[in-house]
Amino acid sequence: MAYLSLNPLWLSHFTATSSIGRGLDQTLAALRQRRPGLVPCAFDTVDLATFIGEVAGVDAVQLPAHLADFDCRNNRLALLGLTQDGFAEAVRVAIAKYSAQRIGVFLGTSTSGILQTELAYRRRDPVTGALPADFIYRTTHNTFSVADFTRHYFGLTGPAVVVSSACSSSAKVFGSARRMMAAGLIDAAVVGGVDSLCLTTLYGFNSLGLISEHACRPFDAQRDGISIGEAAAFALLERTPEHLDADAVLLLGIGESSDAYHMSSPHPDGLGACMAMQDALKMAGLKSPEIGYIHLHGTATQSNDATEAKAVQTVFGSSTPCSSTKGATGHTLGAAGGVGAVICALGLRHGLLPAGLNTRQLDPTLDLDYLLDNREQPVTRMLSNSFGFGGTNCSLVFARAD
Repeated sequence: MAYLSLNPLWLSHFTATSSIGRGLDQTLAALRQRRPGLVPCAFDTVDLATFIGEVAGVDAVQLPAHLADFDCRNNRLALLGLTQDGFAEAVRVAIAKYSAQRIGVFLGTSTSGILQTELAYRRRDPVTGALPADFIYRTTHNTFSVADFTRHYFGLTGPAVVVSSACSSSAKVFGSARRMMAAGLIDAAVVGGVDSLCLTTLYGFNSLGLISEHACRPFDAQRDGISIGEAAAFALLERTPEHLDADAVLLLGIGESSDAYHMSSPHPDGLGACMAMQDALKMAGLKSPEIGYIHLHGTATQSNDATEAKAVQTVFGSSTPCSSTKGATGHTLGAAGGVGAVICALGLRHGLLPAGLNTRQLDPTLDLDYLLDNREQPVTRMLSNSFGFGGTNCSLVFARAD
């Protein structure tokens, strides 16, 4: 079938909303100005000495009345993201072009609307322990909720899928969408990820000893843990038309692996990470020197950064410019892959290689060309890494159309 050789795909529209800004203009400005979005944690009732990347104004977002059953922080953040940069309008144009049943929805999330359950437990019946009657698990906490909300918001009737593979979730959705398009089941796809702040992740990562008391410092010699953030990032994937603007962004390659080394620790030699990067390059038909920048997963934990550095050295050597932007946005967990994709798309379009923030002294044992200052230079191809608990790894290769 001709569909099986489908490659590349066109990111006809994309957007991101995180603690560094709503939409592309604010995000690009923050990256150029090296402005972080991390602040001391004052979220809800959390009592932890840590920094977070919180999106302002999420609680003020109101869902349409006919979608009130979906109301939770995660879906409010999703709506906030969908309404930036004309993205919702672009999806509606695509619906008119392809029909509602020929557009898929593929979104990643880690904890979905679990905050809604946390809040509901505070309001249990004091006698019976019953949860309040207005709590609807299926449309809020349920992992599928964000995709279900999105397809109802647009009136889409095609395939809708949520990938929840920890921090690789919203990178892996690009692969899910590509396979559906290659099989001829859909003509376009809304892909991306949404993860919102909640007590479960903040206290959970704290219990693992992975939370830093500082704004996180990826690849720093003194790095000591993550800063949790929240974000919503989306892209509209379509087949590549015959004529494109020079700065159009294409998805060239996807590499996925599962090394299943440990429930929460990466393979010490970066085995799965190497496989993901190598497979992404193979699909793209590229050699490692043809990548101009690597957007690292870079969580700022001791083991993750050391393992990723080892994997990058194995595949690319030590001369490819790279950085992690989690010092700006925080680790947005299930949305991290989508955020990384949009940052790469912005970098390709505007010739920006963003610096890693908060890193003062690079770990001398990690031999990388890690950017401590922005580089403004034309780049034609970038790779973005997303690695999750349980060894779920995904790498994406993006390129300018020219």
